[in-house]
Amino acid sequence: MPEIWINYGMHDVVLDVRAENLEQNIGSGGQVMDDAAVSERLAALDTSKPTELVMLHYSKAVQKATLALFAECEQKSHPIPRVLADARIMSLIRSSLPEGSSVLPFETDGLDGQNLVFVAEMELDGLFGYDTIATRLLRRFGVDGMLAAYTKRKGDAPVPGQDTDSIREAAAFADRFEIQGIEIVANSDGIVDMQVDHPSKTMALTGAFGSAASRDAGRHKSVIISTGKGSSNDTLSRSLSSLWSCSSAVKSGGLAILMAECGGGVGSTAIRQQIEDRLRTNSLRNPARYIDGMENLLFLSEVGRNLRIGIVSTLPEFYVKRLGMIPLGSAKHALQYILKNQGPRQKVLVASDGARTLLR
Repeated sequence: MPEIWINYGMHDVVLDVRAENLEQNIGSGGQVMDDAAVSERLAALDTSKPTELVMLHYSKAVQKATLALFAECEQKSHPIPRVLADARIMSLIRSSLPEGSSVLPFETDGLDGQNLVFVAEMELDGLFGYDTIATRLLRRFGVDGMLAAYTKRKGDAPVPGQDTDSIREAAAFADRFEIQGIEIVANSDGIVDMQVDHPSKTMALTGAFGSAASRDAGRHKSVIISTGKGSSNDTLSRSLSSLWSCSSAVKSGGLAILMAECGGGVGSTAIRQQIEDRLRTNSLRNPARYIDGMENLLFLSEVGRNLRIGIVSTLPEFYVKRLGMIPLGSAKHALQYILKNQGPRQKVLVASDGARTLLR
């Protein structure tokens, strides 16, 4: 029996699937950079003056880049950057950095007058095509810009890995601020590419990321999707991006099961309003204002027309059912559900790194 380990929250869990039921296990692609190449890219950042490094999320690739930057500063006798992060991930970041590192909450309401360097790992995104530093900043600080980006979306279905007018809205927003970024392209084994520059320019890495992420998979009746890392399934809203990037591999009428712990809850105002019956799907197409996460509700409605969607998570069953999804208790239950409903000889495709894999 093959033993496949897939991410679920901050840990990996085993997916015990019999050889006769496993179609294929697909992960992300790309060739990993060596440590010298990583250090060479980071040398483009001027660390001779005090630097505030803003971690927009935590992943092993973000940790590796940060530690490499610390090492560069020590070698040059430059001040070690002070790290800023959201309160919910501060303890995790502290545990991954050298003892005595300064890690403080990132609490600013704007980006003006700041000497900030943002660091994040690029992912796929249903609205923008790609999730970059610029799109993350637009989501956090640019409500009006988010409405413009949403209005310029390519139809009502997700478009991961595509060039969009929406991502150009994010670039224009980021370009208004004197900030720097460390944009990372990674896979499950390490850093594939990296660029240090203004966030409106580091978005050029989408080409390299798209090439590394794209995998030919065909179409299948049953697909199990793991996001590949905890930062991509800490909330339902974050985890749905992995569903969008892999849904093209599911046949019409097929079943997609998402492995996403969602320890941080639904992570979206729009999703919560939908659960509370305060938001209607027909109001999502031409809204007068943008509500955080509303694109995922629209995509869920559109994708759900053609396939069934299940989820293994810690979310209450009531929440999951209100969103038209099938609640499942564990990876074992997910496999049992597939074999019971699709037949005991059903072949299952496993996408083990959904946040960084684009199934064609």
